Amino acid sequence: MINPAHSITQLSKPLLLSLSLLTPFLSLAATKPPLPVEDIQRFTTVVEQIKNYYVNPVEDEVLFENAIRGMLAGLDPHSSYLDAEEYTDLKVSTSGKFGGLGIEVTMEDGLIKVIAPIDNTPAAKAGIKAGDIIFRLDETPVKGLTLRKAVEIMRGARGTKIQLSVIRKNEDKPLKFSVTRDTIRVESIKSKMIDDQFAYIRISQFQSRTGEDLEKTIKELQGKKKDKIKGLILDLRNNPGGILEASIKVSDAFLDAKKLKHDKLIVYTEGRLPGSKIQEKAHSGDILSGAPIIVLINGGSASASEIVAGALQDHKRALVLGEQSFGKGSVQTVLPLKDERGLKLTTALYYTPAGRSIQATGIVPDIKVGELKIQAKDEAQGLWNMIKESDLTGHLEKGKEKNDSQSLATPAEVTGSETQPIDDYQLNEALNVLKALVIMKE
Repeated sequence: MINPAHSITQLSKPLLLSLSLLTPFLSLAATKPPLPVEDIQRFTTVVEQIKNYYVNPVEDEVLFENAIRGMLAGLDPHSSYLDAEEYTDLKVSTSGKFGGLGIEVTMEDGLIKVIAPIDNTPAAKAGIKAGDIIFRLDETPVKGLTLRKAVEIMRGARGTKIQLSVIRKNEDKPLKFSVTRDTIRVESIKSKMIDDQFAYIRISQFQSRTGEDLEKTIKELQGKKKDKIKGLILDLRNNPGGILEASIKVSDAFLDAKKLKHDKLIVYTEGRLPGSKIQEKAHSGDILSGAPIIVLINGGSASASEIVAGALQDHKRALVLGEQSFGKGSVQTVLPLKDERGLKLTTALYYTPAGRSIQATGIVPDIKVGELKIQAKDEAQGLWNMIKESDLTGHLEKGKEKNDSQSLATPAEVTGSETQPIDDYQLNEALNVLKALVIMKE
């Protein structure tokens, strides 16, 4: 079972805003003219024709729910209808515990696409990677299934197995992975010290307590050392996002408002309704007292992780290293309906402090470092590339940017060479750059 928060067309955990946004929606609806009678008549005629002539009887509830799903799916890849089970699963998943294989997915062109596996989950342990395309579940072809039906097939009792058939970039043959279903308990933060001087913190996704947990983790690492931490590597690779408030708290922990430009902004959003326009600003204090930071990102870094990377990059508080991020710059608001159902609706676009919209573009790292992989000379290059927001059917275009937005210099690019591979090439390069920054600062 995959993360239930990502049924229908969702790519990353929604950026949950206050449900008070429902009020301006209702006010707007009251000012709109009534729906055209002709459109309503056409809709009811289709319903009647289905009830009269479809090969099997169909309940009214099924027809109307399908109609709602189709209406939202036609807007953009992230807006969706949540039935009672999906609505409950969404609330549970943001707490960090849910059932599944542990993969963030969407469906495009009839196939399941993996945005990112969650750390230490069955999918990650089995070898599933960001960008994998799943085309068969056991013996059932994915083509022709809805994402919801595919989710139902992948769900099952804890301890049972499912075989995923996968197409992967740079692999000339399909791969098969046997994954054992389990209850997913996600620890959003992991940490360690490197060389007894540099802190390494990985955030796998942004949950309700991630901001508080980050500060606690840093204080614990500082407590183990007589000297203060000289530098930090913040690993956001394959982080599909999460709760907006958590990304704001994480960014704020490293930003001292007294030293910031761009009106001290961390992120701001712009939408059609007054309630969808917000500005989040940094407060005084930097938990690392200005120690250098390297932020690691890749194509699996989306949504809330892009907010953090963009904020620290714009304020020149960190160097961003790795690969271009996914490019999900839209905000989803969960609007409750009757009977424990809900709408997950795209209501705004978010912008980095310098006014950059990353929708369908992503965060471009200051230093590009790809994942090193040694290939045989005759290995096929493959046709499947990492999936980006801009690849999705119906994706939103990027918003207008500030006229005074700073243009980033073309980043340096580091490519793999014919050398012996190491466990984590990107992390090793990040550590080298961090050490250089510390030397320059000293």
